[in-house]
Amino acid sequence: MSAIAARLRALDWRLPATGRGAITVWWRNFLVWRKLMRPSLLFNFGEPLIYLVGLGFGLGSFIREMAGMPYLTFIATGVLASSAMNTASFEGLYSVYARMVPQQTYEGMLATPLMVDDIVAGEMLWCATKGVISSTAILLVAAALGAITDWRAALCLPLFLLVGFCFAGPALVVASLSNSFDFFAYYITLVMTPMFMLCGVFFPTSALPEFVQGLVVFLPLWHAVELIRPLSAGQPVTDVVLHVGVLALYGAVGFYIAVLLLRRRLIT
Repeated sequence: MSAIAARLRALDWRLPATGRGAITVWWRNFLVWRKLMRPSLLFNFGEPLIYLVGLGFGLGSFIREMAGMPYLTFIATGVLASSAMNTASFEGLYSVYARMVPQQTYEGMLATPLMVDDIVAGEMLWCATKGVISSTAILLVAAALGAITDWRAALCLPLFLLVGFCFAGPALVVASLSNSFDFFAYYITLVMTPMFMLCGVFFPTSALPEFVQGLVVFLPLWHAVELIRPLSAGQPVTDVVLHVGVLALYGAVGFYIAVLLLRRRLIT
């Protein structure tokens, strides 16, 4: 307990303070991504096509309708939310750790006027941007397959950014605590995979046992699905303030904790 208390006292508890430096970090990541844009976009379009054809048409031939919509539409709208989670999380885990440790990119950044707070904010913005790119690719594929036909699906674009921001924070927290890439397996297996399977991507959460349903409502992916699915499928959206608030809270808390941990790791 004394060791934990000492570590807590050693943290810089000031609130994050960032500005244009975050945009500089975001722009740097964009320029790097632009060099690899073609294979990245191919993956963004190819993976959802496999999901939607394999599960949407495959299982859809047995499950004609779910939650008042064709199963192809049901799974496509769920994958929209989960893709923003997966893309932002993997960017916040593997890419951030690579820039932090083997590449030592942040060490070079800190030799400039940039601060740790700028780096964290810029990385979270970039993770959220990657989430938008991935989910938008799925949206286009789903529209081409006829799974999504309502024009209101375009209103999901800012939601993709919010979902990406929400999951970027926890991912950066895990990256800041990690000593190797292997450490991420715990987060992926114990956190991301259960959310992917239980939060309504493939089936309604009402099919789960009641005690599990009570737990699922505290998971951010459930709130993302509850926002994105009805909006993209042309159905009424309920509890918008609640869902947006939970996603924003996860992102804000993750941002603050990531700043605290990376201040200690990158400066001390």
